[in-house]
Amino acid sequence: MIFRIVAAILAFLSLAAPAAAQAVKEGELSLREVLQSSATHAPQILEAMARQRQADARALSAEGQFDLVFNAEAMARPLGYYNGSTAEVSAYRPLQNNGGQVYGGYRKSFGDFASYEGKSITNELGEIKAGMLFSLLRDRVIDERRGRRELAGADIELAELDRDLVAIGVQRRAIEAYQLWVAAGMRVRIYREIYDLAKERQASIERQIELGARPSILGTENQQNIVRRQALLVRAEQDLELQANALSLFLRDGLGQPVVPSAERLPPRLRDSVTPRLVDQSAAIAARPDLQSLLTRIEQAGIRARLAENDLKPRLDVRVEASKDIGAGSPVRTPTEGMVGLRFSVPLEQRAAKGRIAEVAAEQDALSLRLRLLEEQIGVEIANLRTQVKGAEKLAGLATAEAALARKMAEAERRRFSLGASDFLVVNLREESLADATVREIDANYRHAASQAELVAALADREQLGL
Repeated sequence: MIFRIVAAILAFLSLAAPAAAQAVKEGELSLREVLQSSATHAPQILEAMARQRQADARALSAEGQFDLVFNAEAMARPLGYYNGSTAEVSAYRPLQNNGGQVYGGYRKSFGDFASYEGKSITNELGEIKAGMLFSLLRDRVIDERRGRRELAGADIELAELDRDLVAIGVQRRAIEAYQLWVAAGMRVRIYREIYDLAKERQASIERQIELGARPSILGTENQQNIVRRQALLVRAEQDLELQANALSLFLRDGLGQPVVPSAERLPPRLRDSVTPRLVDQSAAIAARPDLQSLLTRIEQAGIRARLAENDLKPRLDVRVEASKDIGAGSPVRTPTEGMVGLRFSVPLEQRAAKGRIAEVAAEQDALSLRLRLLEEQIGVEIANLRTQVKGAEKLAGLATAEAALARKMAEAERRRFSLGASDFLVVNLREESLADATVREIDANYRHAASQAELVAALADREQLGL
């Protein structure tokens, strides 16, 4: 008996589990679900993230210019009177805050050398040395290595801002696709409603014709009305299917494959899923990724200007080096040796550096003018979108009121028609007016929701965009 009860419970669970999974699968589709799916799987966002990884890799390559470098060198003399040979290993590392470097090495000589090659000879255990090269003028504040590193760091910022800009655009299009899909579903509902009303009325009219209460032509007229409303319904269903296909570009499964939402997942109405926040105009402009990207480009131009100005300076480097021979050998080489040296050079005409300075200065002027224009454009865009949101909200309210009145008129006219106090033409006009007013209400609500989404995207509100 117990085994039978357990088997029955397992059978019930096996039947209920698919139904529950289907219920979850076919639940009402929310905008948040679409935005989360889009932010995770949209190919455009993934592509921008890949470009960001490229920028990170370039920055790592730029850091590689400061890596420790190891050198090894050997010289042998298999032929000739002297058989002297040398072996040397050395390493150097560029300085992080100067154009110079620190270095060190070890050298060992073997065999006999000519008297004029005395510098090649070491004591028995070889020679060790260490030193540092330090730039005093050119390359002191910035040099090619540090300039490339700073430019690579700015490239990372540009890639991050480009990713944000792409993500905001993708999420904005995802919101638009979702809103169009919901609006298309609402149009299908209203056209199906008036189509079903006409079909129900046909049965009543046919009974009245059989009883002689209505002329037969009335049935034909209503059949014509049914066909016309059916055509409207078919077009609306086709549009719903097209919008569902468009939404699948943003709604994806766990593997990133597009998912076409079914009509059963349509919400009952178009909700205001994103609402613009009240923020300061200047703060909203400063938060825009395109503006931040332009500021970063201006920063890069400043780095190139510093590099060009660095090339104008004369080169004055100081070198400090110490060396010591180890082991038995000449007493001349045994004491520790210290050396200080200077190197000075300057291009006399400096046309290359002056040309680069003029080029970068012109680029900075152009970017500054572009920045000013972009700030003005963003300000106008946000102000216009705020105006559109307010106007669309008022129009949506009026459209809703009109649709409510049209529904009351249509319901009242249908009651009068059922009582024989109204004409078929009038009740048909009332229902079509209801359909037109409801479609206008749907369109007005869509424009209001779309304008809100546009403003949220213009304000770069990442939280509401699901980023």
